[in-house]
Amino acid sequence: MSKTKASRVVAIDRRLLRGWPLPELAANADKQARGDVLVVGGSRELPGPVLLAAAAALRAGAGRIQLGVARSIAVGVGTAFPEARVLWLPEKSNGELAHHAAASLRKELAGCRALLVGPGMRDEAAVLALLRAALRSERDCSIVLDAAALRVLRKRALTQHAAGRVIATPHAGEMAELWGCTREWVEKDPLQLAREAARTLGVTLVLKGVRTVVAMPDGDAFCNTNGNSGLATSGSGDTLSGLIAGLAARGAEPAQAAVWGVHLHSAAGDALKRKQGPLGYLARELAAEVPGLLARLAK
Repeated sequence: MSKTKASRVVAIDRRLLRGWPLPELAANADKQARGDVLVVGGSRELPGPVLLAAAAALRAGAGRIQLGVARSIAVGVGTAFPEARVLWLPEKSNGELAHHAAASLRKELAGCRALLVGPGMRDEAAVLALLRAALRSERDCSIVLDAAALRVLRKRALTQHAAGRVIATPHAGEMAELWGCTREWVEKDPLQLAREAARTLGVTLVLKGVRTVVAMPDGDAFCNTNGNSGLATSGSGDTLSGLIAGLAARGAEPAQAAVWGVHLHSAAGDALKRKQGPLGYLARELAAEVPGLLARLAK
């Protein structure tokens, strides 16, 4: 994909994506060729987000999914999602992942092509340990940060060592907390703020909202205005982060994975709006729309 001028914003639409196709997969490509996704998250209080993210990653075409979750919810998660390998991780008394959980994932971190951290998590110490472990790994996997994991972006030295591999997915409230400003300030000019944050942090930034902006460290930016208000529902962001991770596992670079993920997410919402109405569809229903959308874009 050729670079865009910093003063120009590229609309995310079908024309753009058809000119920026995903890495081609052989017709006989096995699951290993389509890449492994490791999702680490969940807690006793919030076991569902990892399931939404995992389903989206597989629907985006990833080959294999592994879920690293707190020990107390592992059986339930595995029963609810039989396609996944479930890793039982140490937890604290409150059901959150313990900070030393990363030590149990050395092999998986070395083998995955995309790592998603954060869905259903609230403990920043565990996230920091995971990110440090991922950066020490021999595998240069793409790293998607969501929910509680976004707080580690305050440790700017960590993301700068990631050499452009990090994709952050905040909504306006999370961006305001990260940037030390008000939500109103974020929503006033999301494009400018997303560009500033992407450049400062050295990450691909997906600033979610009515107008979702994808900004890169070099100033390139893309804007999505598709989708509808039904996407503003519990679990929708977990689905988006899973889509991005799944596309990265297939071989898409961070910018492409983010742009394609944002489009597929909004297009899935529009498809459900046509079928069910503008409000009331569930985040768990979004992922099932994705294979058909991918097939149509490939024509």
